[in-house]
Amino acid sequence: MYEDNNRSGYGGFEPDNGPTYHYSYNYQPDSQGPASPRPKKAKGKGTAGKAVALVLCCALVGGGAGVGGAAAYQALSGGHSGSGSTTIYQNNTPTTQVNIQQADGLTEMSLEEIYASYVDSCVNINAQTTVQQGWQQYQATSAGSGFIISQDGYIITNYHVIDGASSIQVTLNNGESYDAAYIGGEELNDVAVLKIDVTGLKPVVLGDSDSLTVGEQVSTIGNALGSYSFSQTSGYVSGVGRSVTMSDGTVMNMIQTDCTINSGNSGGPLFDQYGRVVGITSAKLSNNGDSSTASIEGIGFAIPINDVIDIITDYMEYGYVTGRPYMGILSPTDVTEQHRQTFGWPAGVYVNSVEEGSCAETAGIRPGDIITAIDDTEITGVTQLTSVKNSYRAGDTVTVTVYRSGETLELSLTFDEQTNTTQSQQEESSDPVPQQTGSGNGGQGYFNPWDYFFG
Repeated sequence: MYEDNNRSGYGGFEPDNGPTYHYSYNYQPDSQGPASPRPKKAKGKGTAGKAVALVLCCALVGGGAGVGGAAAYQALSGGHSGSGSTTIYQNNTPTTQVNIQQADGLTEMSLEEIYASYVDSCVNINAQTTVQQGWQQYQATSAGSGFIISQDGYIITNYHVIDGASSIQVTLNNGESYDAAYIGGEELNDVAVLKIDVTGLKPVVLGDSDSLTVGEQVSTIGNALGSYSFSQTSGYVSGVGRSVTMSDGTVMNMIQTDCTINSGNSGGPLFDQYGRVVGITSAKLSNNGDSSTASIEGIGFAIPINDVIDIITDYMEYGYVTGRPYMGILSPTDVTEQHRQTFGWPAGVYVNSVEEGSCAETAGIRPGDIITAIDDTEITGVTQLTSVKNSYRAGDTVTVTVYRSGETLELSLTFDEQTNTTQSQQEESSDPVPQQTGSGNGGQGYFNPWDYFFG
């Protein structure tokens, strides 16, 4: 979903009758109407309280106007000279030298040291996308964050920041901007790898997200609201191992933190107290503007770095994730309740097509089969089939139970490895019309049951 909130878009997910989880990236159409002029305030009679507040503000901004140590400012009460003067005090603190150091996992770093040491390792990301609204198309920009993981320009961010982008631009802390190449990424784990053609960059140091404990200090640096670039916020670990359900039903393991994660912070680094990156800031919890519920503050989420580091390094080295299982079942379809009542089929996944030479073909799976179980896990739909499949590794052997022409068969299948080529042949696609296998035809010569049912 997207919701319009001061012309900033948020990709979010909403549990029923509950709060909304919002992806934290800033999304704005490129062409906006002129901002309405702010109405001028009517002039009124000044009061003593207003005079004091004004002088205090000026004192804070002015920083003493060249007066060292403590400085005193006077304002006349009620605007009448010689009566009721008020004294406001301000003093200056000597500037402290902040150490720039490399995170070693042994030495705790102050927030100032973390920022000074790794702000140059953080980046702003702007992705140009084409948005379709009815018959109209327009260009929009999503703003997010990222961090440098290698000296030669590899950058990590969230997948939802660059999803569908036609072009991606990365801006460094020194103001230099570069076009970024998309190396690889996936919506399932909400992680993406980019590359800019620059060397000599300062990468972050990765930590161990499994060692995080509740109450540990964390901080992040990001492109808050898409406008306040390289902003630092800090907080504590509020929870670990949080299961967060996304809008598509995907359940992600998350670090919960009260570290402020605003729109535009998505893809930024979550630093531990040693200055190491332990997570990727990703989402926040919101009441979706419902004033009837309590305001929700201080609940943000980050993807644990341990959950995605193997995916990241595989994309950097191979361009795809190694060891990921592939079956070779193309365009599978959920068996619906209507299918079951009409044809007497069991619950499962209908196989429309099998890739030639794949492990599914080798195992004996045919078009028209209905997959009802993998090992001891019942399969009731395509989403579950994908989830169960992904719990295995390439090379693992499983027993696939299929229903075929009134018979139940158990077939032995050894998963292939998903490569760059097979990755493009998604096993999930739009639902085609199911086809029932003819009796005794060995899986050949199918007919369309919908033609039969609807005449």
